[in-house]
Amino acid sequence: MAQEGSPDLSGRVALVTGGGSGIGAGAAEALADSGAQVVLVGRRAERLARVAGELAARGHRVHTLAFDIGRGDGAAELVARAVELAGHVDVLVHAAGNQVRSPALDLDLADFDAVIDLHLRAAFALAQAVGRHLVATDRPGSLVFVGSMTSLRVGLANTVAYAAAKSGLLGLVRTLAVEWAPHEIRTNAVLVGFVKTELTRDVDDTPGRIAVTSRVPLGRHGSSREIGDAIAFLASNAASYVTGTYLTVDGGWSVA
Repeated sequence: MAQEGSPDLSGRVALVTGGGSGIGAGAAEALADSGAQVVLVGRRAERLARVAGELAARGHRVHTLAFDIGRGDGAAELVARAVELAGHVDVLVHAAGNQVRSPALDLDLADFDAVIDLHLRAAFALAQAVGRHLVATDRPGSLVFVGSMTSLRVGLANTVAYAAAKSGLLGLVRTLAVEWAPHEIRTNAVLVGFVKTELTRDVDDTPGRIAVTSRVPLGRHGSSREIGDAIAFLASNAASYVTGTYLTVDGGWSVA
């Protein structure tokens, strides 16, 4: 049952990649508080177990799948295993991420590929696998991808692979939204500003980062749970007429 003030996702099953930490864990918490059964996916079983234990202690139904989604090649297997655990899948949240910071002149192509693979190739593979499941079972569904302010008009030095991948996500979102609307499958993204996660902790306190985040109108970093709340909204019927677009969650930074 959804907690008071949360979107209602009762009876839904949400598959969340990157669920062992950061935005994935925040999304799992928000989705569970909204009444969803959650399947946490990540590479590190111990991290998944920690998040699952915290949610289970609060009465939520949570499953874990230690799985490296990597390039997305195992997406069909992953979704099949999630269906075995939870009965079906209604919601996909792709929050798994990586980053290789390097000047573009020095970036190795293998590192470029690794970032593109996880953020974009795996995103499509997961969407395709969940989409096939939803169409075959004649269920409506919602796909939510975690983007970035680099998805739009913000350029940040030394992040060329990440920016390319996150920009590509918006093309994926728009196209799938149009193709799958007849099946009542909605596809959206959240574009995330400065959030304290393990992926960003090595740059959060650098002079350049401090100078940029000081321009955030709300005056602080966001939290993973705040991103999770936006994801839960997009996944729920509260956003039933929202598809093919993005929700900016950045404390006002992009308009300052």
